Amino acid sequence: QLNNNTNVRFILMTNRTSLSNIDVITLDEKGTIHKNVTLVVENGIITEIGNSENDQFASTAVDCTNKVAMPGLVNSHCHSPMNMVRGWAEDLPFVEWLEAIWIAESGITPDDVYWAAALAAAEMIRSGTVAYNDKYFYMHRVADAVQESGLKAALTWTVFGMGEDTEVGSGLDETIDWIKELDETSKGKIKTYIGPHSPYLCPDDFLRKTVELAHELGKGIHLHVAETKEQVDQSIARYNLSPVQHLDKLGVFDLPDVTIAAHTLHVDDKDIEILVNKNVIVPHCPITYMKLAMPFPSIQKCVDAGVQISLGTDGPGSNADMDMFAVIRQTALIHKYQTVDPAMVSGDTALRMATQAGAKAVGMSDHGMLKVGAPADLILIDMNAPHLRPVHNIVANIVHCVKGSDVCDVMVNGNWLMRNRELKTLDEEKILYETEKRAHKIVDRGKKQLRQYARD
Repeated sequence: QLNNNTNVRFILMTNRTSLSNIDVITLDEKGTIHKNVTLVVENGIITEIGNSENDQFASTAVDCTNKVAMPGLVNSHCHSPMNMVRGWAEDLPFVEWLEAIWIAESGITPDDVYWAAALAAAEMIRSGTVAYNDKYFYMHRVADAVQESGLKAALTWTVFGMGEDTEVGSGLDETIDWIKELDETSKGKIKTYIGPHSPYLCPDDFLRKTVELAHELGKGIHLHVAETKEQVDQSIARYNLSPVQHLDKLGVFDLPDVTIAAHTLHVDDKDIEILVNKNVIVPHCPITYMKLAMPFPSIQKCVDAGVQISLGTDGPGSNADMDMFAVIRQTALIHKYQTVDPAMVSGDTALRMATQAGAKAVGMSDHGMLKVGAPADLILIDMNAPHLRPVHNIVANIVHCVKGSDVCDVMVNGNWLMRNRELKTLDEEKILYETEKRAHKIVDRGKKQLRQYARD
């Protein structure tokens, strides 16, 4: 018969995972790196990092020799279903690219969005992302994919406010109904934002209405800001204010929750002061900017001033993929180059932008460090590869050498989403089949709708 102590030990054992012989990049305040230790997870929480003698009580014991654990990555701004138009509008400047994409996307359906979101989830899990901040249309179907995948997410249904014929799927009132319903059914597991597209497309009265609703619901707003110098010039000509200053005047940065001002590339000193004082989160997506040949300044002034810079892929229609390790590397490289300063974005700075900074955008205030008491949202990287050896500086290897495909295991809340490079929550074969079939139909429908619109 089991005594009380044995009973307790048995109960703990059934929910305990032990990762032994592992190196751990904690990204804590001191930048601690543990070598060849054991990391223990119980009930979704990290309970030990060190030389554990209690592996015999683990229900799952994993030998992690030649592997590195680090916090899972957070994609702080993306349009995940845009993978359906991946490769559709290539080698075009930003404005022409945007017009071409909108033509193709006009043929997308809610079911298409579901399968596209599932494809994106598979891609993100495979490349080490554990949470993402998504802004698109038919977001009720994206929510379905999120819940099935096991990823964490913040979701925003984009609205324009220029008339019913400009909205995709729902206008503002309907998206508010969706927010209320999802908040109730997901029990807070999926964060939601109100989603005006941008100050350069949305009318001022519409933006004011989104601010009012944000206060009523206790929400934040996720929108695009100052993507090009032309947008800034247009705003100054119209309001005598930059986009940041204009949004500040409208109250977009004074909300119950955070404001996500994606891109915000072209700013002056007054803009930077506003962004800092109002705690605005600014997702930076450098691969999109480079691919679309969009000139953008260094983030050095923003970083030095204390702007909260996070990292994102943007949509795979522009970036081409959702590999956050590629974003990490490119962020470090482009800003070293732009400032002619090899110390710019140095050490683990880019890793923190892709974890802790991005976590604030998806409501994961306790994410971004591997420490006792933190959620077990982590990834394992297989270092047994030619491009990852030798290891003089493990952080440098992670920032400048790791590819998304080097991720071998992904855990969220202590649950494996990928184990030994096998997805555990998604039917990858079916997803690949459905998305390949649907993508071509989407583009064909979009072109037909454009021709019909031209005739009308």
